[in-house]
Amino acid sequence: MKRIYLFLMGMIALIASAQAQNLTGKVIDEKNTPLAYANIILQTADSVYLAGTTTDMDGKFAVAKPENAKLVNISFVGYTTIVKEISSQNLGVIQLLPNAQLLGEVVVKSYLPKTQAKGDAMVTTVNGTILEKAGTAEQLLDKIPNVTAQNGEINVFGRGTPEIYINGRKVRNQQELDQLSSDNIKSVEVVSNPGVRYDASVKAVIRIITNKVAGEGFGIDNRAVVRNQRGYGWTVYDQFNFNYRKNRFDLSGMLYRGNLKSGNDQTFVIDTYLDKQWRQYLDLSDQKGKGKKLQAMLSMNYQFNENHSMGVRYNWERTPESHWTLNQFARTYCGNQLYEDLYSDILTEGPEGFRQGNFYYSGKVKNWSIDFNADGYWSDAENTQTNEEEILGGLNETENRSVTIFDSKKNELYAAKLVVSHPIAKGKLSFGGEYSHNKRNTTYFNEEEIIANDEAMIKEGATSAFVEYAKAFNKVQMQAGLRYEKVGFDYYDAGEYMAEQSKNYNHVFPSINFSFPLKNVQVQLGYASDIQRPTYHELRSNVLYVNRYMYDKGNPFLMPSITHNVTLGASYKWMNLYVGYSHIMDDITNQTIAYSEDDPTIALLTLRNSPAYDKLVAALNFNPTIGIWMPQLGLAIQKQWYEGEGPQGKMKFNKPIGTVTFRNNLTLPKGFLLGINGTWMSKGYDENIYVSKDMLTISVSLYKSFLKDRLSLQLNGNNLLEQKQEVTIYSSMRTMQNTQVYHRQFDLILRYKFNATKSKYKGTGAGESQKSRM
Repeated sequence: MKRIYLFLMGMIALIASAQAQNLTGKVIDEKNTPLAYANIILQTADSVYLAGTTTDMDGKFAVAKPENAKLVNISFVGYTTIVKEISSQNLGVIQLLPNAQLLGEVVVKSYLPKTQAKGDAMVTTVNGTILEKAGTAEQLLDKIPNVTAQNGEINVFGRGTPEIYINGRKVRNQQELDQLSSDNIKSVEVVSNPGVRYDASVKAVIRIITNKVAGEGFGIDNRAVVRNQRGYGWTVYDQFNFNYRKNRFDLSGMLYRGNLKSGNDQTFVIDTYLDKQWRQYLDLSDQKGKGKKLQAMLSMNYQFNENHSMGVRYNWERTPESHWTLNQFARTYCGNQLYEDLYSDILTEGPEGFRQGNFYYSGKVKNWSIDFNADGYWSDAENTQTNEEEILGGLNETENRSVTIFDSKKNELYAAKLVVSHPIAKGKLSFGGEYSHNKRNTTYFNEEEIIANDEAMIKEGATSAFVEYAKAFNKVQMQAGLRYEKVGFDYYDAGEYMAEQSKNYNHVFPSINFSFPLKNVQVQLGYASDIQRPTYHELRSNVLYVNRYMYDKGNPFLMPSITHNVTLGASYKWMNLYVGYSHIMDDITNQTIAYSEDDPTIALLTLRNSPAYDKLVAALNFNPTIGIWMPQLGLAIQKQWYEGEGPQGKMKFNKPIGTVTFRNNLTLPKGFLLGINGTWMSKGYDENIYVSKDMLTISVSLYKSFLKDRLSLQLNGNNLLEQKQEVTIYSSMRTMQNTQVYHRQFDLILRYKFNATKSKYKGTGAGESQKSRM
């Protein structure tokens, strides 16, 4: 840590000694919106390269000007390059115009390319395209190449769940994406190889850039949703957003109330190899949940001038009522003989919620940019589960019994983060650090003492520091950095410190990324390492009761999983390619062992670190705009080289999984917008899981706006074919086949907005990776 501190201090001294006369300006497109990542190159009178940079998110640039620089070359993929003489230190506003493109004899009306490689991201333009009418930000993300977004779950192909930012502010709750309308979004940037300024646990980043809204006064944006999932009833919720802006003051808030209903339809076939082979058929087709949820948010922001702003934000969420019922039927065989028919009536209920506060300061002093955030986070949950078990037949003469379990969790976290940036040596240097401290208390109590009670506490302190440098060399943009993270994990059992389970981690994570053109193809090439730390639930020591033959337990001895990634991206007109190769060490996977030597009939499902393996993913997307039709065809494959344990010994889980996605958006007469989407996924392996059935899903949407877009109606239909997904999970003592049915779901969304403006709040938050582990 001392070496890193000295290194950062040395860099600060180097920055302070660097002096240069900067050439400045701003680049916009044909719609007068700023162009981020445009190339700025300074040349001599005979076009010899001298220096270069790229524009920031506001289209602005500043580059040190050598004395012999006479020309500036301004370029952007898909736009006409401008070369002009340098007449002053401030070039003002420079507008680039798109190249005219033809697709055979069909004129492509939307400007191209729509999705292209820029800097470290694949950027999809939303302004001026049919994507403006996608609905919410989540519905928009489901139309972005290599991204899927369904029911609050966002996934970047080959990288998993991303960290999402709106105008540089970290999204803390996925429902924030429901608050943001797609017609307020300028562009979406998907980063598959995040730099070191992000926590090392972040595998992908999505940056949403909104349009800059002018105007003051009071505005509202109200959204009401009615949802029906076949067999499980109606969900109704209303979300009221407001914003007040006056001069430099900005106040915004949100109120949400929902009556939620959901369900699940699953069956399992479980083969367990203990003293004998046991087979259990589980029917969980009658799972139903209902509850009430309340949310509120209030933020205040003050912009002193264009260089300084600060604000505070408070989020509150509560689920005062939650009921989950499950009628479970289990038929168990020992060998080929019926051992037992068991019926279980299970009820789980209890309140939960969280509170979170954030303070931020964003400023610029001369050429120094400063971003500071401080966060506090508190959450609690209490659940009571009652399980009434009744023997219906078979050889087992065990009496009927009741199992009652109380489970409590409390978390608190405090975190701070500082990021500083400064131009140096014709590039940009960024450095900073973060610290978080969190405490988690869990209580697990079984009234009948069938399984052991548990009271545990976790204290964890995490410190990180990073340095990153970005620079343009002619037309090549380079970004390189190094991140250091130290985590101290202390584990307590019933108040007693457990030295064996407690541990300290020290890791260094390098990252480098290049972006450059090859004729008309924009290419990205990068390397980064990342980490997946086990969640606190995975680190628990208590045993959870599933049924009388299956218990579930965490593993306090789990190690973090480290992954080394090489990524390649390319974009040409309306085509883009992504390829990623990963070497994964200590991946966290399931395993099954006997619960005890005294009773080997009980299987204990737990976790372990698996041996290292490699994985390859590739995706090719085509997304032209042809008249009123905007199709998007995606072809993807993932292949792993994974060797694991099965009941009969070593197994190779190497069969690849293929995916075909075909999305269609059409602009119909009288302003109607129609979307028809289909996704097909093949059989194959993902870690120790075998997808044993091809799956096809179809969804449709219809959108219409009224009153100059102030009022809109949208109808969505998902899982129209009600497809079944079948997977088999392998471990050393067990195989488990899970069949899940996805029921049809219809949404009717009514939205009204008046003088709606987006908040200027710029807080990015701190301690985000720790919060996600809670």
